Amino acid sequence: MNVAVLRSKSENGTRTTLQLPITNHHPTMPSPSNPLIVQGDKSILLEVQNERYEEARDALARFAELEKSPEYIHTYRITPLSLWNAASSGLNAAEILAGLEAFSKYGLPPNVTRDIEEYVGRYGRVKLIREGENLILLCDDSALMAEILNQKKTQIYLRERLDARRVLIAAGKRGHLKQALLQIGYPAEDLAGYAPGEDLPIALRLSTLEGKPFKLRHYQTEAAEVFHAGGSARGGSGVIVLPCGAGKTIVGMAAMSQLQTSTLILTPNTVAVRQWMSELVDKTSLTEDLVGEYSGLQKDIRPVTVSTYQILTYRKRGTEDFPHFGLFNARNWGLVIYDEVHLLPAPVFRITAEIQARRRLGLTATLVREDGMEGDVFSLIGPQKYNVPWKDLEKQGWIATAICHEIRAPLDESLRMEYALAPQRQKYSIAAHNPRKLPIMQAILERHAGESILVVGMYLDQLDKIAERLNAPLITGATPVREREKLYEQFRTGEVKILVVSKVANFSIDLPDASVAIEISGTFGSRQEEAQRLGRILRPKSDGAMAHFYTIVTRETVDQTFAANRQRFLTEQGYKYEILYENEVI
Repeated sequence: MNVAVLRSKSENGTRTTLQLPITNHHPTMPSPSNPLIVQGDKSILLEVQNERYEEARDALARFAELEKSPEYIHTYRITPLSLWNAASSGLNAAEILAGLEAFSKYGLPPNVTRDIEEYVGRYGRVKLIREGENLILLCDDSALMAEILNQKKTQIYLRERLDARRVLIAAGKRGHLKQALLQIGYPAEDLAGYAPGEDLPIALRLSTLEGKPFKLRHYQTEAAEVFHAGGSARGGSGVIVLPCGAGKTIVGMAAMSQLQTSTLILTPNTVAVRQWMSELVDKTSLTEDLVGEYSGLQKDIRPVTVSTYQILTYRKRGTEDFPHFGLFNARNWGLVIYDEVHLLPAPVFRITAEIQARRRLGLTATLVREDGMEGDVFSLIGPQKYNVPWKDLEKQGWIATAICHEIRAPLDESLRMEYALAPQRQKYSIAAHNPRKLPIMQAILERHAGESILVVGMYLDQLDKIAERLNAPLITGATPVREREKLYEQFRTGEVKILVVSKVANFSIDLPDASVAIEISGTFGSRQEEAQRLGRILRPKSDGAMAHFYTIVTRETVDQTFAANRQRFLTEQGYKYEILYENEVI
């Protein structure tokens, strides 16, 4: 019996995720007891109550995207981008088909089989290589080469045709061409290599400055090695996907220690800048004088510089120039790290297209982007290189076990009429501000008295009232950075037990002992925000306690509809929401 192995692959080795038996390369026989139905439109239905549900879910997560996740049947879809990400991580078409066949009730539709083979086969048919100072597009298929040369989207980035297989790429257009190739359906494998950057000795410490032992976890080592790929041209650009609390910052530092080069680190906010700087000094051989902050408060460029997306995208009203883009060329960076890469603003994509000769590492808990720009992440930062299911790390004890609850409250009669007559754009605000959410919040707080609790929301007026009601500090975008850091530190030490926060606390905030999060309102149906908010409480607790995530929604309104969409990504990761009603909590 042969075995198909689903894995992430590097030049130096492989990470086995799931082994699926296949006999002599013939399709596995379908069985009515299996959990999957694969349909001709490339949608996949997965039975949640099936005993093989978890196995099938983990297999699908490698090459399909979750679309809907109600109680009993989850819907996935196979897309070109999902297949290209799978191909870039080492999966081939035979392994993907083996995964589908192993769990399918019925035979696979022939068109799905062919499309998987075709789309996976497209990855790497065109390659970018370097010959001396020249950047070359390489393609062995003469018809495909003719199509690329004839496409308006690609031809503007090409120059002289050198022979039947090779075309010269216009200077500085490496990223733009990769974007265009993805748009016409032929993602390029970029083997053109990278500028080494300015040398900078970096070593990981064996113990922190406080004398605590420090060692990479096995998956952090694997992720950094997959990205580095032994220093070959196949490494050096890509995205590492790990849950919040799993130590993505550590993976970034491990990559820096492998490359030994000057590094630019981009983060979502100034608090994250300070945390990166602190971690770098605490866990690597870098000293404070080698690490600089480039933000709205301070502009200090050093061999390792940590900045924010906000300062990079600043420009004066009425002007087209981004004055801080010069940071990308301020030093000879050998590596650019994009923390929370799913938040990358469009202008930073633009400059990233122009710095493709620098190694690029994206870090995120979810590649979901509500603006649909996942393709730009793939082509400009790099494909997904490493991904570990959240539940796998939970079982291994690297992140806290979390229980998710959705609590539904009705609108009072007076508000129901207001909601019914309101314009569509105002309906969510009415539902999100439902006063009946507050007694539910109070009941949850009483249930978890003495624990470290975050109350998170979107609407500042609502959060102001909650902070006043609870006599708790409030952190919003208007809170000065120094005050934020002080409050976060008081929360970490237990001096402050309840913290009310807006969406500024969604990302890159290290609050290891937070064990309860109560979501009062969210940014409409944002899946990545839900994942990030759960992530605030996933760091393992010193006492081994479970984490609890509560989202309070208004029944029979868009608030409930948005909540269902927000939960999709976490459902794919294996989290289930216990649905409760107001009377069951109060």
